[in-house]
Amino acid sequence: MTAAQPGGDQRFDAAASAQMETLVSDLGKMYQERNDALREVVAAHQDTLYKLALAAEYKDDDTGVHIVRIGVLAEALALALGQSRTWSAMLRKAAPMHDIGKIGIPDAILKKPGGFTADERVVMNRHPEIGAEILGQSRVPLFQMAAEISLFHHERFDGKGYPRGIAGTDIPLVGRIVSVVDFFDALSMTRCYRPAFFDEQVKSMLLDERGNAFDPRVVDALMDDWESFVALRDRVTESRITFRDLIQAPNHEWSLA
Repeated sequence: MTAAQPGGDQRFDAAASAQMETLVSDLGKMYQERNDALREVVAAHQDTLYKLALAAEYKDDDTGVHIVRIGVLAEALALALGQSRTWSAMLRKAAPMHDIGKIGIPDAILKKPGGFTADERVVMNRHPEIGAEILGQSRVPLFQMAAEISLFHHERFDGKGYPRGIAGTDIPLVGRIVSVVDFFDALSMTRCYRPAFFDEQVKSMLLDERGNAFDPRVVDALMDDWESFVALRDRVTESRITFRDLIQAPNHEWSLA
């Protein structure tokens, strides 16, 4: 039997260690490249869907400021309800896509002044499901949340909403939050079919729908700091925050304080 060469084990160990270091380094680079590529795909997907949301919003509001405010206000209200900063920040990014389904509604119906006929109402009430179909194709958590918001933000706490007619806390929290901030913000805007309401009118209308259209706990959280929410809404408008600012901002950049 041939004796082992002195130092042979050490030479083998050194070579194996070097190979392992190279392998780990290569795997690290491959992992980083894969993550970079995935981030680029997600960013492209996100950018496309936000542009669709913006296109849908332009049918109602040619500035697009409503959807930006919806994001900021939804985040602030989620935080007021005790949700985590991470969850609330995701809501800020997802909430602006709540009405993306309007891209599939004809302008003749969407911009019609006055009430809808029964047939027009059926068409209009499809936009939550259209939005959920657009957004729900993705496995990215942000878009899954956005799909849930789209589908449920027109449900009512009393069960008389659409498209599914579910009630109470069966409605996902994201839907209950966005329905309140959408109402709060949209009523302060002039639309083609009505003028803007004054803040005190909006406050009264929200309270009238507490427990009917809206979750009382969510309404109360907004009412508990009403003046701060109004100031935040106005501050977002005055600062001319863009879609990209909304997406890229650090968590909780806009606060009620």
